[in-house]
Amino acid sequence: MNILNLYSNILKAGRFLQISHILLLHGIRNWYYNTRLGRRRLRRHPEIPHPSTPERIRILIEDLGPTFVKFGQILADRPDVLSERFRLPLKQLQSHVVPIDDQTAKSLIENELCKPIEHVFSYFNPRCIASASIGQVYEAKLHSGEEVIVKIQRPHIKKTIKLDIKLLRWMVVRLTKSYPQYAYMDLPGFVEEFSKQMANELDYFNEAENIARFGKMFENEEKVYIPKVYSEFTTKSLLVMEKVGGIPPDQTEKLKAEGYDLHEIAVTGANALLKMIMEEGFFHADPHPGNIFIMPGNVVCFIDFGMVGTLRPREMNFIANFIIGFVRKNPKAMCTALLSLSGKKFYPDMDELEFELDSLVKRVGGATVEEINFAGAMQSCIDLLVKHKLRVPSGMFMLGKSLLTLQRFAGQLDPSLPLTPLVLPFAKKLVSTQYNVSKVAGSLFDTLSDYLNLARSLPVQVDEILYKIKEGKISHEMKVEDAEAMNKVLRNAGNRIVTAILLTALFIGSALLMALAPQLTYGKILFFASSALMLFMLLLRLFRNK
Repeated sequence: MNILNLYSNILKAGRFLQISHILLLHGIRNWYYNTRLGRRRLRRHPEIPHPSTPERIRILIEDLGPTFVKFGQILADRPDVLSERFRLPLKQLQSHVVPIDDQTAKSLIENELCKPIEHVFSYFNPRCIASASIGQVYEAKLHSGEEVIVKIQRPHIKKTIKLDIKLLRWMVVRLTKSYPQYAYMDLPGFVEEFSKQMANELDYFNEAENIARFGKMFENEEKVYIPKVYSEFTTKSLLVMEKVGGIPPDQTEKLKAEGYDLHEIAVTGANALLKMIMEEGFFHADPHPGNIFIMPGNVVCFIDFGMVGTLRPREMNFIANFIIGFVRKNPKAMCTALLSLSGKKFYPDMDELEFELDSLVKRVGGATVEEINFAGAMQSCIDLLVKHKLRVPSGMFMLGKSLLTLQRFAGQLDPSLPLTPLVLPFAKKLVSTQYNVSKVAGSLFDTLSDYLNLARSLPVQVDEILYKIKEGKISHEMKVEDAEAMNKVLRNAGNRIVTAILLTALFIGSALLMALAPQLTYGKILFFASSALMLFMLLLRLFRNK
C-alpha cells in the first residue's frame, strides 16, 4: 500500500469515527431522556431543552456536516419522501461551513492551474469572499484585465461525500427495515438520486456546461445576463468565471433609491424563468435572491448554476395538458395529465382524484386570469399525487420549487403583478408546439408503424410461445422488492418445517420403542420429552397468533 492510499484510508477512518461519535452521542442522549430517570430530570428542570423528534433530526443533521445538511435541504422540498411534520424543521437548515485555510486554498488553485497564481492572475485576493459545503470563492483579475471569480473545491471533499453517502445508504436501509410502513417513500431511491446530483456538483465541468447552455439560451436577450466562463482555466475542481456585480432583488428599497424600475425587473425575471421551464425544459433549480443580481439598466443576472432541473418530454407534455385543463376548468383533463405524469394508465381511485381536482377548480371559481395563482395550483396538484402515493418525477419538485420562488421574486418587486398572464403566452406556445400539424402527423405515423411491426411480428411470437409450451420450456420470473426479507421469511419457514419433522420423527420413534421394547428406559424419556416439546411449541404458536 503506497503513502497516498494509506493517507486516504486514514481520512476515511477518521470521518467514519467522527460520524459514529456524533450518532453515539445523540443516541445516548435520546435513550437517557426516554428512561425513567431522564423523564424525572426533565420534569424537575423544565428549562432543559428537549426538542421533538423532527427537531432532534435537524440538530443531528447539522452536527453531521455539509453533506447531510445538503441532503436535509433537498428532503425539505420533497413531500413524497417526508411528511410535513419532518420537512418544516429541515427548511431551517443552514450550511454553516468554516472556510479552509487561505494558503491551502491557494496551493489547491495552483495545483489545478499547473502554474503559479501570478502567471494567470495580475491580482488575487488572498481572503475568500464566500464559503460553501463543496468549495469556496476568491476574487481575482486576469492579466487581460477582466475581473473574475475563482471557485476552488475543498480538499478531499469527494472522498468525504462518498463516505457520507455510503453511510446514508446504510441508514435508510436500516430505517426501511425498522419501519416497513414507510417503504412507499422509496428512501433508497432518493439517496441514489442525491448521490447522482452530488456527483454532478462535484464536477465543475458540469456547472461550466450549464452556464454555457444558459448563455446560449439568452444570447439575444438584452435584459438577461449570464456570466462568462473561462474554460481555459476551468477543471473538475476549479471554476473561473466572470465577476458580476449588482443588487439582490430582495433589497427593494435600495433598488428604488437608485432608480431601478421594479415592475420591469419583475417581468424580466419572470419571463426568463418561464422561458427556461416552458421553452427549453432546462431551468435554474435554485433561483433564490442570493443567486440573482440586478445590474444597471434593469438587467437581471443569474449566478450559481450547480443545481439545474431538466424536464423530459413526458413532463413537458404534462405541463401543456395541465394548462389546457386548468384554463378550461376541466378536472378530467387535469386528472388525465397527472396520471400520465405518474406513469399510470389505469388508476382505481381515479374518481376520487378527479373529485379533488374538481374541488380545486371550484376554489378558483370565477377568478379572472389575473387573479389565478398558477404556481399554487401546480403545487396543489403535485401534493395530490403525493397524497395518493403516485410517483412524481424528481424534476417536478424542482419545477414546483422554482415556480413558487418565481412567484415570491415577482411579488417582492411588484406585489400587483399577476403571474398567470405571464404564463399564458408561454403555455400557448408550448401547447401549439405539442399539437402542431407536423408533430401530430409524426405521432400518427409512429403509431401506425408500431401497429405494422406488431402485425408482422405477432405470428412469429405466437408460434414461438406455442412451441415453448409444447416443449415445456415456459418459465416465469418473479421479482421480489425486498429479497433479504423474503430470504429471512423462507429461512424461518424452512427451520420450522425441519423442526416439526424432527420432533414428529422423534415422537413416532420413541412411541415405537415403548411398544416394541418397553424395558428400555430411554424410550420413555424420549417419548415424554418429545411430547412436552410438541405441546410447548403448539402453545407458543397459539399464543403468538393471538
